[in-house]
Amino acid sequence: MAGTAKKIHTYSGPAIFSRGFRPFFFSGALFAGLVMPLWGFVTGFGLVLPLSLDGSAWHAHEMIFGFVGAVIAGFLLTAVPNWTGRLPVLGTPLAALWGLWLAGRLAMSISVVPPLAAAIVDAAFLPVLAAILLREILGGKKLKNLPIVVIITLLAATNILFHFYHLTGQPTAMAERAALGLIAILISLIGGRIVPSFTRNWMVRHNISPLPAPMDRLDMAVLAFGVISIVAWVFLPAHALIGMLFAIAAIAYLLRLVRWRGWATFREPMVAILHLGYLWLPVWFALTALSILAPKIIDPASALHALTAGAIGTMTIAVATRASLGHSGREITATPAINAIFSLLVAGALLRLSAGWLPFDYLTTMSVAGLLWAAGMLIFVFALGPVLLTKR
Repeated sequence: MAGTAKKIHTYSGPAIFSRGFRPFFFSGALFAGLVMPLWGFVTGFGLVLPLSLDGSAWHAHEMIFGFVGAVIAGFLLTAVPNWTGRLPVLGTPLAALWGLWLAGRLAMSISVVPPLAAAIVDAAFLPVLAAILLREILGGKKLKNLPIVVIITLLAATNILFHFYHLTGQPTAMAERAALGLIAILISLIGGRIVPSFTRNWMVRHNISPLPAPMDRLDMAVLAFGVISIVAWVFLPAHALIGMLFAIAAIAYLLRLVRWRGWATFREPMVAILHLGYLWLPVWFALTALSILAPKIIDPASALHALTAGAIGTMTIAVATRASLGHSGREITATPAINAIFSLLVAGALLRLSAGWLPFDYLTTMSVAGLLWAAGMLIFVFALGPVLLTKR
């Protein structure tokens, strides 16, 4: 780790490329905060954008592979050096990787780019990221972290599958489900690692007990059942069996979360938000089960937003906020701006998935939900931007 510190200390380039979390957290949140309102104008006001594919597919693709891809890259490029003790990717290589991500966003958002060229440019980012992570994990001999590389590689494959479906005129829904399922599994794995860990550290500092339950066979069983259920959902999204599997998964994931004793942390928003972010996973399982077994209660698209706007939106920004403060030497504490970020993201997600239950115009409600969620992202950009873009 001394070598890591020395390399960071001697780095003299732009601050934004001094650690992996800086360009990707900033750009990912900014991208999401701008794209979501655009999508609201498309659905609510008929705005026509010069896109390389139809609006619905573009919205799904860019939120999954654009926004989430950036946040995943920022997190893993920062976490893996800590896990392996190797030097972080920074400077020109990091700038090149970020440029590849940005090129993908531009290619997918400009209709003059030929579809095949756009697909090639966009699809390049995740395989390169996976190769970098594989090199670091193998170099550090931390083979227990290889499942992370497997998930990123599979996520890259789902992006390629998305482009194949699009280029051949086929529906892209299965590729989208596969990608979202992998992200849900990634949250299950990494969340199961960091949520109880940060909770335990905070409770020890404040002399609170009992502590969160350690990882054991029950956790592994819940994870295994969750993976099986998610894989089945990718291929049979509306089958009654999936409804039953997801109902069981909701209970199992909730039981796992309860074992981490999140209710003891609600006076510390920086820890509590991690529990709230993870809570969206059993909510997604439960609502998806309802959308299959009792479709009059909630539609599948609304249920899916418990995962996308809820679990993914909340957990990614919660982790990004914590990492941005901690890895830049700041105190990890919730300022009023950070509390506003978390509140807006949760409010936007809640409003989106409940749009069909409320006595208001459906499209207007969806647009307001998107604006709330986007506002949370943009406040992150303005509140954490100075942390991410400048040296302390």
